[in-house]
Order: sequence, then C-alpha cells, then structure tokens
Amino acid sequence: MTLMQQEIFQQPEVFKKCIDYNKKTLENLVQTLKSNNISNVYIAARGTSDHAGIYGKYLIESMVGIPVGLAAASTITLYGGKINFKNMLVIGISQSGAAADVLEVMRQAKASGAVTLTITNTLGSPLAEVSDFHLYCDAGLEKSVAATKTFGSQLYLIANFVAMWAENDNLLADLKKIPDNIGKVLEKNSEISELAKRYRFMEECFVLSRGYNYPLAMEAALKIQETNYVRAKAYPISDFHHGPFAMVDEGTAVFMYVSGGNIKEDSKAMIEKLKNVRADICMISDDDELLSYGTVSFKIPDTFGSDAIAAFYFAVFAQLFACDLTAIKGRNPDSPRGLNKVTITK
Repeated sequence: MTLMQQEIFQQPEVFKKCIDYNKKTLENLVQTLKSNNISNVYIAARGTSDHAGIYGKYLIESMVGIPVGLAAASTITLYGGKINFKNMLVIGISQSGAAADVLEVMRQAKASGAVTLTITNTLGSPLAEVSDFHLYCDAGLEKSVAATKTFGSQLYLIANFVAMWAENDNLLADLKKIPDNIGKVLEKNSEISELAKRYRFMEECFVLSRGYNYPLAMEAALKIQETNYVRAKAYPISDFHHGPFAMVDEGTAVFMYVSGGNIKEDSKAMIEKLKNVRADICMISDDDELLSYGTVSFKIPDTFGSDAIAAFYFAVFAQLFACDLTAIKGRNPDSPRGLNKVTITK
C-alpha cells in the first residue's frame, strides 16, 4: 500500500480528532466574529489549500451572507500593495504553515486591524503563530507529496466553522455523520480501482461540477495531474457551455461530480450536450437518475440534497481514483516527478 493510500484511509479518524482538538477555538472564533462588525472575508492560500478556501467562499457567502474575496498575494509581495483589512476576517490556509506569500498577507491583515484566522497542519508554524485564531488540522505527518488527509481536514474544519457561524444546526448534524460515511466510500476502493482501469491510457480529461463542488472538481483535476501526469482541466459547468466545450469530441473523458442537490437540474443540459458528441462520461453522484446518464458511474453515500456534504465524498473518490490510477499506469504517487512536499512561493 502506498503512503498516499494509507493517508487517504486515515481520514475518518483525522476528522474526529480535528474537531475535538479545535472545539474551543471554534467557539471563541464564532463569538468574536459575532461581536465584531465583520463586513468582508478575505482568503489567502495556494494549490490544494486554495481549493479548500474556495469551498469556504461558497459556504460563507451563501450561509452567512458576507462577500468573500480570494487573495492575489502578489499585489502585496511583488507590488508592495497596502491593503486596508479593517472590519474584515482574513483567513490564511496552508498545510505546512510555511507559505511565505500567505504569511505576508496575514501580517498585513493583522497590522491593519483585521480578525485573523489560519488553518494549518503544523503547530508552531509561522502562520500558526501570526494569527488571532489557529485551527489545527491534527492530521499527523503527511508523507506523500499529494495532499489528501490534510485537505480533507481543512474542508471539515471550514464546514464546521461556517455552520457554527451561520447557526446552521442541520449542517452541523450532517457533518457529524461524515467520518463514518466516508468509511463507506473507502470500503468501495476495489470498485474504484476497477473503474480506473478504463482510463489506463488517458492522457487528458475534463472535470466538471458547479457551486460548492466546483473547487472539488479543481482538486480532482489536480490529483490526476500531479500523480499521473495527465493533462486534466476543471471547469464549472456554467463556463464549460461556452468556449471550452469545443475541445470535446467522441471518446473525450469527462468526469462529472454532481450530487442530487441544487446543481442537479442545471447539470442536465451539459450531460445532454456531452452525450450528443459521445463523450466518455464518468458520473460521480448519489442520484440514481444522474448515475444512469454516465458511460460509467460511481455512487457516493446519500447527501440528502446537500451539495456541501457531497464535497467530502467527492474528495475521497477523487483521491482514491488518482491513487488507483497510478498503480495501473505504473506511477509513484508518493514522489511525483519535479514536485516537493512543501513549495515556497512569494
């Protein structure tokens, strides 16, 4: 078993641990935000952590009703910009806690009076030390280059944080079920491995979703890219209707992450277009109708109409699929060519 696969399978326990560890911090953070006049949220992150941040953007805007911006860190690190972060919550996300560009954003945010929050998997890291509040992923050392359990714990912390801030008791109750339900996806790894054989010779593909799960499509594409060296590109379904669709023809591999929630009906027009050009559709969903449209398909646990909850099952499927495909293609997912575990950008 590769390190990547081992770390994917650790996630149910990691999720339980990270919430237990951060319970008091989450309560204090939410109390602080409710007592301050927070008008905007700003999120700084890179790579996989950025995908977790985009998921957070969708949750905060739809559930809390506050606009969320995604940082262009180079405006500070390369161009010397001075941003006024007053009355804002500024969030920095980095698994290592050593992202130099994210750190500069957080330092400027703190100096200008923002409430600052960081999410890392490293206690005592520069990002952990610079912020007012720090959420610790508590995922243990992640040895494989591809981030799996750290990404999952970032998602889980963000979802619980927003649910508490929005006082969304239904989401909080559903989130408590996630660790056990993820186990149901893990139990079907042999099925995922068999499905991956279909894509032994895949050199390019598209990954589509929308809304809460668009960042999960981005993460799924990244996992395929970095572990299998496949040219994978993610798009929101709404954008793919335009210019990008011209790249699809018969046999083009298209992975669709679509639950039976809010994006279901919107996805049907795209599915019809893809079927008309005879694309090879891999449908990942909890909805039997949607699953029937796939050339091949994989059923995740029931989300009961919650796109926010589907994100966790989509993440685990995407991680397992990429990992299983490496075994078929003869790749080493733990040490992809040209990549290091920690990348410092500024």
